[in-house]
Formats: sequence, C-alpha cells, structure tokens
Amino acid sequence: MAGTSNAPHPTQPHLEPAPTGHPAYTETLPCTPESAPAARRLIRQALGAWALDALADDACLVVGEMVANACRHTRSSVLRVSVTRLDGTRVEIAVTDRSRALPVRKPGRPDALDGRGLVLVDAIAARWGADPKRWGKRVWAEVRAA
Repeated sequence: MAGTSNAPHPTQPHLEPAPTGHPAYTETLPCTPESAPAARRLIRQALGAWALDALADDACLVVGEMVANACRHTRSSVLRVSVTRLDGTRVEIAVTDRSRALPVRKPGRPDALDGRGLVLVDAIAARWGADPKRWGKRVWAEVRAA
C-alpha cells in the first residue's frame, strides 16, 4: 500500500530484545515530570503483552517514582525507561539518565511532602539498585508476583 510506513507509531513503545535475550520494552522520553504517564503506559503495555497484568499497579508506582527522581535530581534532557521480563513472575524496571550521581535512600520524615520515593521503591520492589555507567547511571528495580 502506497504511503504506509513500517515505523512504529510515536506513542507506542519500541520492543527490542535485551542483551541477555529477555524480551524488553524501552522508550526514550524527555526528562520532565510529564513523562511519568508515558512511562506508566509503557509498563502497562509490556505487562499486558506478557500476561503479567497483576504486577501493573506496583510496577507503575515504582516507575513513577524512578522517573520523578531522575527529573528532580539530574540535569539530563532525556531519560530511558525499560521494562524487561525476567521470567513468568518477575520484571525489571529501569530508568537510565546521564547523571553520574547515584540515588541515596534517605529516611523520610513523617511530615515531609517529598523525599519518600526510594522508600516506596524499597517497600514495593523485591530488590533495587543503581549501576554507574561511564556516561551516567541506570537505576533498576525488580517487581515480582507474590
């Protein structure tokens, strides 16, 4: 058909195999708070494709906090969100940015309006961490079915 393109629609995530051979969805987004809904949409689409919808609420909360932290604590113009299916019960969510400053979990004050992001990630994720890169860092969290 003339005039059609095989390129993915700009609002659809890009499915690409991760280096380990696990299926992964990735999307590069502006490093702004407005990217959190797009990141959550990516997570929901991937989990739906893998029949892991039961993980969606926890995974979306985790990615929302990770995107918020990247936007608040880095000067990156873009960030990369990925979700990787590790097996039938676990996924890894990652946010990559160009800042080399690693995240630090701080004890939250009960009256604080912010500063609870990593406390929430720690409470929801089976495990999480940050991998320094020469050009920035990759913050990741593993979410698994109960």
